[in-house]
Amino acid sequence: MASLRTPALRHVVSGAAPYLRATQRRWAQVHDVRFLATQQSDRILAKYKEKLDRKAKEEGLRDINELKEVYKDKIQTLKKKAAIQIPIATPPPAEATTPKSTSPFPPPPPPPRIPNEKAPSSTPGIKTLSSYLDIEKTRALPQKELEAIWRLRHVNDAQSLCAVIPLDVYRTIEATAKQHPHFILPLPKEGQGAEIHFLQWAFPAENTVTVLFTHLAEYKLRGEFSQPHTTITHHLELAQDKGLVLLQGQVVEGRGVSVDEAKWLVMCLQKFYGVGGEKSERRRLLELFRNGDPEFRVEDLVEEAEKVV
Repeated sequence: MASLRTPALRHVVSGAAPYLRATQRRWAQVHDVRFLATQQSDRILAKYKEKLDRKAKEEGLRDINELKEVYKDKIQTLKKKAAIQIPIATPPPAEATTPKSTSPFPPPPPPPRIPNEKAPSSTPGIKTLSSYLDIEKTRALPQKELEAIWRLRHVNDAQSLCAVIPLDVYRTIEATAKQHPHFILPLPKEGQGAEIHFLQWAFPAENTVTVLFTHLAEYKLRGEFSQPHTTITHHLELAQDKGLVLLQGQVVEGRGVSVDEAKWLVMCLQKFYGVGGEKSERRRLLELFRNGDPEFRVEDLVEEAEKVV
C-alpha cells in the first residue's frame, strides 16, 4: 500500500492548509444530512406559524398540532410524492436467510461494465493528454523533465491540481476503483465536524480515467443531476513508455470546496484505493459501503481518513 510519504501524490497535497495536515479528532463530528433536513423543516414551520394558526382557527381547531393531525394523511401523501430518490441501483436479491440491510447509505450501483474493446481516446467531451502537451515531444524527455513540465503546465492555474503517479501505484488504485467505483470520504471542517463527499469513478476512454467529487447532501438531493465541485483526470498515454500516470484536477470555484480541501480529498482517495488486495480496515470499509452493509459506520471512516499512513 502506498503511504502518504511515497511520491505517488506528494505534489497534490503540498501546500495544504495546516489544519488539513494535522486534523484533530475533536473535529470528527459527522453531521448527518437527515438532521440538517429536520432543522430546515423546523425553520419552515416557524416561518409560516402565523398563517397556520389562522388556518387552524378557520377550521375550528385549537392549534397547529390539531391542524397537523387532521391533515396527517394528506401531508404523508404529499411527502411521498415530493421525495427524491437517489438514483442508485439496488443489489441483486439476497438469499432468504440474509438479514435486510439497515445502512443509512443506499448501496451504490454495481461497477461499470468494462467493454471487451477499449473506447477510443477521442471520445467527445473528454480532454486527453494532447490537450495539455505535445505527446510525441514529451515522450522523448527524461522522466524528471517530464514531471517538471507537467507541474509547470498547471502552476498558473490557482484552481488546478496536478500530480505524477508511478504506474505500479496507479494500477493498484485503478484495480480497486473498478471493484468500488463509488465511495464517500470525509472532509474536516474546523469547528464544524466532518463534511461528507461522494465520489464516482468513470472510464470514458482508453487512456482517460476520471473521478468526480460531489457534496453528499447535493448528491442525495439531485442524484445524477448534481454538480461535482472537483474533477480529477488520470492520463495514461505515457504510462507504458515512462512508467508514469499524469493526474490533472480542477476545483470549481464557488461550490463550497477550496483547493486545499480538494487536495485533502485526493489524498484520502489514495489512502483508501491504494490498499490493493490487503484485508485492511480501509478495504473492509470499501466493501461494506459497496454492499450497503449496516456495519458501515461513518465514524470508522473518519478515523481511518485521519491516520497519517
